[in-house]
Amino acid sequence: MDTKHAIASLSALAQETRLDVYRLLIRAGGEGMPAGEIARTLGVPPNTLSSHLALMANAGLVTSSRVGRSIIYNANYDGMRDLLVFLTEDCCQGNPEVCSPSLQALAAAACPPDRYGARPVLAESAAWSAPMSERPSLESPYNVLFLCTGNSARSIMAECAMTRWGQGRFNAYSAGSQPRGAVHPKAIELLKRLNYKTDHLRSKSWDEFAAPGAPELDFVFTVCDSAASEPCPAWPGQPMSAHWGVEDPAAFVGSDERIRKVFKRSYLELECRIKIFTSLRLEALDKLSLRNRLAEIGRIRLSEDEVAAAG
Repeated sequence: MDTKHAIASLSALAQETRLDVYRLLIRAGGEGMPAGEIARTLGVPPNTLSSHLALMANAGLVTSSRVGRSIIYNANYDGMRDLLVFLTEDCCQGNPEVCSPSLQALAAAACPPDRYGARPVLAESAAWSAPMSERPSLESPYNVLFLCTGNSARSIMAECAMTRWGQGRFNAYSAGSQPRGAVHPKAIELLKRLNYKTDHLRSKSWDEFAAPGAPELDFVFTVCDSAASEPCPAWPGQPMSAHWGVEDPAAFVGSDERIRKVFKRSYLELECRIKIFTSLRLEALDKLSLRNRLAEIGRIRLSEDEVAAAG
């Protein structure tokens, strides 16, 4: 990357809406987001968003691809990597071992190789390739937090499904950025029909899980797009996060029967992802491989036939 390109990238991010867009796409991970969803989430007029996305694409910060009738936008990690490498290429005069810990991972990529062609191996980068079983903060059982805005339906259903399919390997929790204060009646109805105990379920703030004495979290999954775009508290334990968004059944308007079907579909989609997640051999995966698997799981969608077959 040259100076002109670096200035273009930094200028593109030096505007509040574009910075929000980039952070939102980073949270969305490999799944990306269609322009309409970005506009709705951030409250930006579509025409204005189009101009911002075009500028960011020209700066190498976002990429786009057509999926069916939609244009899906993704954060361009290669572009950001090139920018970071440009900014840190002279880090510590080629001696990354004297850099502050927060710069060491960048220095490993940016500093030139030694005379044998090897780049420095640093603690931060080594942690990403270490098996999960060797990471002291990720001991079984794993603590998993599901987040949504209201913590009244999707995150509650995910908490229940994780408790069932985790079978003691996972402690499941749920919370919301703006809790409704009560669990949605249709969610309770569905969970009871699926033989879950519901007396203990409650709608609560995510602040509970950032407070002193809160469980040290290993995984945080957002299950609604609005929660994924909000700045999260500083979680104890530096958990791994992923976006597992599903349709909001509480927002659906229709007959009681149709509403029940929408709730059931949301539950089944979450349950499907949770079954796959709980079947992973976490101890055999390094952090980077696991992050990729979590992104793949978040892209799983059930067809109408699969939903019908589930009963």
